[in-house]
Amino acid sequence: MCMHDEATPHYIDLIDQTTLGHQFIKDEFGKIPRVGWQIDPFGHSAVQAYLLGAELGFDSLFFARIDYQDRAKRLKEKTLEVVWQGSRSLGSSSQIFTGIFPRHYDPPDGFTFEINDVSQPIQDDILLFDYNVEERVNDFVSAALAQDGRVNALYSTPSIYTDAKYAANEQWPLKTDDFFPYADHPNAYWTGYFTSRPALKGYVRVMSGYYQAARQLEFFKGRNESGPNTDALADALALAQHHDAVSGTERQHVAADYAKRISIGYAEAEGLVASALALLVNQRSNSHMINSVTGFQQCPLLNISYCPPSEATLSNGKSLVIVVYNPLAWKREEVIRIPVSTSEVSVQDSSGKVIESQLLPLSNITLSVRKKYVKAYIGTAPAEELKYLLAFSVSVPPIGFSTYIVSKPKQTSRISTISKEFRSEGSTNNSIEVGQGNLKLLYSADEGKLTHYVNSRNQVTASVEQSYGFYSGYIGDDKDSQASGAYVFRPNGSFPIKSDQASLTVLRGPILDEVHQQLNPWVSQITRIYKEKEHAEVEFTIGPIPADDGIGKEVITQFSTTMKTDKTFYTDSNGRDFIKRIRDFRTDWDLEVHQPIAGNYYPVNLGIYMQDSSTELSVLVDRSVGGSSLVDGQIELMLHRRLLHDDARGVGETLNETVCIADKCEGLTIQGKLYLRIDRKGEGAKWRRTVGQELYSPLLLAFTEQDGDNQLHFQQPTFSGIDSSYSLPNNTALLTLQEFGNGKVLLRLAHLYEVGEDKDYSVTANVELKKLFPNKKISKVTEMSLSANQERAEMEKKKLIWKVEGDSNEKSKVVRGGPVDPTKLVVELAPMEIRTFFVDFNPLQEVHTQKIM
Repeated sequence: MCMHDEATPHYIDLIDQTTLGHQFIKDEFGKIPRVGWQIDPFGHSAVQAYLLGAELGFDSLFFARIDYQDRAKRLKEKTLEVVWQGSRSLGSSSQIFTGIFPRHYDPPDGFTFEINDVSQPIQDDILLFDYNVEERVNDFVSAALAQDGRVNALYSTPSIYTDAKYAANEQWPLKTDDFFPYADHPNAYWTGYFTSRPALKGYVRVMSGYYQAARQLEFFKGRNESGPNTDALADALALAQHHDAVSGTERQHVAADYAKRISIGYAEAEGLVASALALLVNQRSNSHMINSVTGFQQCPLLNISYCPPSEATLSNGKSLVIVVYNPLAWKREEVIRIPVSTSEVSVQDSSGKVIESQLLPLSNITLSVRKKYVKAYIGTAPAEELKYLLAFSVSVPPIGFSTYIVSKPKQTSRISTISKEFRSEGSTNNSIEVGQGNLKLLYSADEGKLTHYVNSRNQVTASVEQSYGFYSGYIGDDKDSQASGAYVFRPNGSFPIKSDQASLTVLRGPILDEVHQQLNPWVSQITRIYKEKEHAEVEFTIGPIPADDGIGKEVITQFSTTMKTDKTFYTDSNGRDFIKRIRDFRTDWDLEVHQPIAGNYYPVNLGIYMQDSSTELSVLVDRSVGGSSLVDGQIELMLHRRLLHDDARGVGETLNETVCIADKCEGLTIQGKLYLRIDRKGEGAKWRRTVGQELYSPLLLAFTEQDGDNQLHFQQPTFSGIDSSYSLPNNTALLTLQEFGNGKVLLRLAHLYEVGEDKDYSVTANVELKKLFPNKKISKVTEMSLSANQERAEMEKKKLIWKVEGDSNEKSKVVRGGPVDPTKLVVELAPMEIRTFFVDFNPLQEVHTQKIM
């Protein structure tokens, strides 16, 4: 649908938007594209090479932007054309011929012919003045010789060019990893946009996860072409992957337009989700009739603790019913938190059993963000002052839901536990211990700072500190006018954000502990340690960033340890493969270091980790950010930016986001989450991959009310769309389950691990299709290309096999899943493999009874 960014989108979004575009091209023109044309994105990802290149059936990929030092070396050595292997796991089975333009994406000087261009027109009539054909031909030949060394001029296309290159039968240099970070000038590293517009980046990520869940529910309900359906949300999210959209490098009114289109798509998908859930909970398992449920509400502002159904229902003597939907194909145990306006609450599961719950008083920051942003979004402040967040554990089957009831209990013994509050000021202890399960965090009482991380199960004890700071944005000077802006990160000094007061507030209870810290008027955070989890969740609130002093600020957080990491850390590529990064080093050339901070920043979509001889520390993120390890044993992430100068790269506007309520405008406040865990070396991948998938696909909550008695009035209180005894293997994920038209269902399955990433899970996995569709009779399974526009077998037949310099027997090492046996219907997935299928069902043999779990 668009020329997508390559740093800040998630790979699932890239697949979806490309599928949408390729289907349009096939439907409208009957064509299957074979060339990737990514001429403008600001750096290029490994996922682009193999997943959004070779796995689509592309024969070649062309782009313009690479680091100015890299281009100079490649021009000199004539290595601008390479065979790129983006995946260590898939190697030569998923490589692509890649051409890098010799200067930029514009034509040679004198041949631009744009409006207002100064290029001399060609005058070919010998009877008129200014005849210049010979002169212009000579100029053209000179330009061609400067680039290629020979001339054979014809009107061409990238596809014709690719075939000519293949026919040359040459060996090409091999390129691995990626092309980040990108600089076009010694002081212009385009690494600021990894974080620019963090609210838009967060919105795109949240809506992407919602879209996956909505599409599954649309499949269970049956698709309605005339609506409500998921089409508008699909279109809006596809556009949002543009290299001036989720990247954060558009003007403010354009960013608002992207968000508006997503919100329109969400509203339609929300209606679909509500009706699909109503249909599923009302499905009868026997002849006994119970009242049917109609109105499900959802709470899109739950992230700012605003949810009208949960806040209001209990006050009118009714019970609140929560349906919790899990879009992942494995069972999940998680804690959910919802706002309530009374302390007299009790939680039951669908069988009527009372389950443990906990009430958490809200921090002043949470209340003020709620009040301000609810007013900004819906025009009026929330009606009542919120008292608590109610937290309880839920257990949800794969691709299915569970139901919970929140009500006012008749017996006080069943009331939810109110968290015990502890303030560190005046404490005589030197150390405050937080956490009631395997994980404990230790804080110093005198400074109110994190000091140690202790996991009693895996015997990991580490000293770790967290701090905040900011870089002041460079504004340019007489020698170099380059400022920090929407694209470019150019720091001009770093400054710690020290806590105004050392005190911290600790809330303790049976489900989780919370540590509340207010560092200054515009930076605060809540750290959560769940009793049943072994990671810390850090929810930060940053903003409005003050700019009255005329200085733009780029806010960071750092996790510091004593680990000896030898300049090395790892960041993900679009949420997929992890790539090794070494400070002040590039694999392809000897780096001249001009910007030691910005030049070591990389995009982080899933997470960043570092390791030494015994331990590894991982931080996962909830949206795209920029990150690095600028000091051994330390991880740094940029969370928010507010800048007062343009960086002169085309946006023509400062990155100074504000929110206006009535006549008052102030800087944007960001609320986001980081997730921290320390493991023994080699054991962190299991957590990164599992929790990473859960962060991308959060539980979907829907609310309805029923009369006061605590018996659930639902026909079907729990549901799983797959066989009740089955879940996907732990190393695989169901990426796409979508009714595609023509009676076909689009199914994508992914292996989540790379070769050698984990001792248990980096192995071939098997998925049983019969158990994914227990109530339907599969008549045919057809494997397709990644964008489902051609059969995989046909794509493989057409594939060009490129020769690589120094080629050995590497091809034999690559493992791929085998063909799907039409009787057994088992899909094999090798490490990092994503396989796409059209599944046809026999409509006469559908089984209509849904199993009760």
